[in-house]
Amino acid sequence: MLLACAAFQPNAISAQTVSTPPSAVAAPVAPPQSVPPAGNEHATNLDAAKFHLDREYSPWSMFLGADVLVKAVMIGLALASLVTWTIFFAKTVQISRAQKRVRVALSDISEMRTLSEAQLAVGTGNAVLAAFLKAAFHEVRLSGNGAAEAGIKERAASRFAEISRAEARAMRQGMAILATIGATSPFVGLFGTVWGIMNSFIGISKAQTTNLAVVAPGIAEALMATAIGLVAAIPAVIIYNHFSRVIKSYLELVNRSSGEVGRLLSRDLDRTHESLFTRAAE
Repeated sequence: MLLACAAFQPNAISAQTVSTPPSAVAAPVAPPQSVPPAGNEHATNLDAAKFHLDREYSPWSMFLGADVLVKAVMIGLALASLVTWTIFFAKTVQISRAQKRVRVALSDISEMRTLSEAQLAVGTGNAVLAAFLKAAFHEVRLSGNGAAEAGIKERAASRFAEISRAEARAMRQGMAILATIGATSPFVGLFGTVWGIMNSFIGISKAQTTNLAVVAPGIAEALMATAIGLVAAIPAVIIYNHFSRVIKSYLELVNRSSGEVGRLLSRDLDRTHESLFTRAAE
């Protein structure tokens, strides 16, 4: 019995040893690793990148984050765009009303036989045609009954040309502003972009990193100045070309009005000459 127990114990010990799980064995301890000296700088760059990634990149936030000079450029371009659209709406109303008045007046005097009838039909509601009629009457009165017809017509035509030039100047008011905005806005926006990119490169040198998440916001804010410059310039150029065509069409109506009044003046002079000739014959 004792011998059997003694023979059994080694086997039990060996079985217990074999059944021991591997996790129970102590793992070797790794030697301590040295921390790199640039760890603080790396953490700072990561924090800066995380800060820029967390920012909201809307146009308003980019405007608020831009440099003071870039902000001034953006505000100036926004005001220029506001001026452009103000001129557009104001001149659209002005030219459309003037064209309507001239067309109506031309249709009213197309069947008139004398200057007096035309003046009664037009009245004072149409500035251009009223000015032409007033100039014709004024020249006839100053010339007198003994003046030559050719001289009266020539002087009246000179007065008509002055009125037409004055009307053209009045209609072209604001066009120079549109031309200036359309020509200079892209360059003003480019100036703001160049200034902003310069500041971004200076920030790169100070941060000592080329991480795109750190430098991209400044570049995006700078590029927005060029975008606003194009937004201000493109409508200004289109509106300028549009008004150039519309004003040219309106001035053609003014010239037609001048010619119509000149024909009425010529008819009156012919009647006056005929009546004088009849009286002399009698």
